[in-house]
Amino acid sequence: PSVVKDMNKKKIDVVPYVNVHSTTPDKGFEQFTDTPRYATGYSTLFHTLGFVPETHMLKVYKERVKVTYEFMVSTINFADTNWQKIKQMRKEALNEYQAGMQYPLDWAIDSTKVSYIDFKGYQGGYKPSDISGKDRLFYDKSKPFTKKIPFYGNYKPTKFVNIPKAYVIPQSQWQVLDILKLNNINAERLQKDTIIEVESYKIESYQTSKSPYEGHYAHYNTKVSKSTQKVKFFMGDYVFYTNQPGVKYLIETLEPEAVDSYFNWNFFDPILQQKEYFSSYVFEDLAKEFLDKNPKIKAELEQKKQNDKAFAENGAAQLDWVYRQSPYYEKAHLQYPVYRIN
Repeated sequence: PSVVKDMNKKKIDVVPYVNVHSTTPDKGFEQFTDTPRYATGYSTLFHTLGFVPETHMLKVYKERVKVTYEFMVSTINFADTNWQKIKQMRKEALNEYQAGMQYPLDWAIDSTKVSYIDFKGYQGGYKPSDISGKDRLFYDKSKPFTKKIPFYGNYKPTKFVNIPKAYVIPQSQWQVLDILKLNNINAERLQKDTIIEVESYKIESYQTSKSPYEGHYAHYNTKVSKSTQKVKFFMGDYVFYTNQPGVKYLIETLEPEAVDSYFNWNFFDPILQQKEYFSSYVFEDLAKEFLDKNPKIKAELEQKKQNDKAFAENGAAQLDWVYRQSPYYEKAHLQYPVYRIN
């Protein structure tokens, strides 16, 4: 608010990013959600103030440069005046998230919290398009207005994860390890081969965008299952403890269900490909032998056939289901190669 007030003194209008895509701004709009992929979302992960000033594309370029400069002056002056409070708040923020605490992974607009902001605009309307003849949106510059409009500027968390004591990453995952190092995330390396009890994730489901974004076909709506296992790690594998300034970066990138996780940005796509399979003429006999030795799994198969008619009529699907329960199934398939120490 102080920065906005200072800008207004300079006769410069400031408004939150106009996050409007299917209607006109005078109906109100929501705060844009700055996930870690964006500059301001990224700076926040390191307890750093960040701004993305966006000047209007239809304004004269010289004016856009001038107001950006003035915004920088206002923010720098504010930081210079309040440096002690900012440093104290940052110090407190560094201890905000500790192992064992819950961390929010996803967010949604809190529609119960609304404020009203002064908005300057032109009256919107529709008229036939000269191209298609269909209705097109236009703004009538002969009808300017200033009015208070609703602004939804608050988000609420919708998904949480418990913060682990540490993450363990095999040294084979060099692409991810390289990026963590570039972001000054501290790690220790195992001095010898070690068996560690860890929490392990399996990727249960995900969706993938049909068009590229920043060179990636990103995943979303990722869901995982978890189990506790004793896993053998090797000398040189990496342990990232969460009691460090980059804890938020660690969680946002290494938790697969986080919006901008490394998994959702395709860094672990090899685990999604099943490379090993079976030949049915051989596995039929092995599958019977496996079920005879594991009556509980055999009972689960019979129950699934009773509950799913399509499955009961599909012999190949049943054989595949047995294969996935058997020790012959490829262990790396859908196994997330980052582990949690709780």
